[in-house]
Amino acid sequence: MNLYDVFNGDADGICALIQLRLEEPAETTLITGVKRDIALAQQIPTDQPVKATILDISLDKNRQAVNALLNAGSKVFYVDHHFPGESLPEASGFQALIDTQPTTCTSLLVDQHLNGRFHNWAITAAFGDNLNAVAEELAREAGLTSAQTEALKTLGVCINYNGYGSTLDDLHFHPADLYREFVKFENPLELIASAPPAWSKLRSGFEADMTSGLAAPVMAENSSSIIVKLPDEPWARRVSGVLGNELTNRNPEKACAIVTEKADGGYLVSIRAPLNNRTGADEVARKFPTGGGRKAAAGINELPAEHLNDFISIMQNFWH
Repeated sequence: MNLYDVFNGDADGICALIQLRLEEPAETTLITGVKRDIALAQQIPTDQPVKATILDISLDKNRQAVNALLNAGSKVFYVDHHFPGESLPEASGFQALIDTQPTTCTSLLVDQHLNGRFHNWAITAAFGDNLNAVAEELAREAGLTSAQTEALKTLGVCINYNGYGSTLDDLHFHPADLYREFVKFENPLELIASAPPAWSKLRSGFEADMTSGLAAPVMAENSSSIIVKLPDEPWARRVSGVLGNELTNRNPEKACAIVTEKADGGYLVSIRAPLNNRTGADEVARKFPTGGGRKAAAGINELPAEHLNDFISIMQNFWH
């Protein structure tokens, strides 16, 4: 059987696959994209049975493609923490590890599956997914120093940052290329210590874009939410997700949204639930046709300009 690895282009998807392929090396066809590109399973051919590992993309958004794979006799291993739909496929070729609790992520599920074999990669992913309290506790339990913990946090945030953009051209690295570079290291601390060019470029790009993002204007703010507006620029599309995480960390009692202008006059929206109430982001996003995500973090791919005020109103009242 031909092997396919399908994964979200963010830190969680990349670190999940790194763990699995360090455990079981294999020559596979990689299918990934920008973080928002989650309808990836449809790119797997169905003309013959294949073996597919699918990581960190919603089963609900890929149900039809997964059913087609299973009907073709394929074997599917599915690991995710997003809303899967009402039920899971019952085909014998389908194996799933799915948990939608807001305190876990795909890489942590893989970590449990592998009995902690590459635990530091899971901690890195948890930081990338803004599960800071969870990641810090895991780091303490693992005996990591504060400097090591902070290094893994920076790496996770930067890998996550690389996945944001409207197209692959916005990114510093294609997520598949970043995976290929980073899977060379069994321990992310070794990667950080050796400072390969890909890591140096990614970190410097992140620092420059965050400086611009933190200077962006606040569009609306009340006691329960803060909404920031970014321009239609590559740096803004790159920084939108991690900026949302950073604003949430700085304002733990508030939900945060990053509204990024698009060339067509609409908006790309990144939503974060309050840190002290990590739920509801997906509900807000799904009030709009192209919205989706998970309880703590979600987004809207295409928010028409005429619906912007509706979105602001919902944000300001949902957690009020």
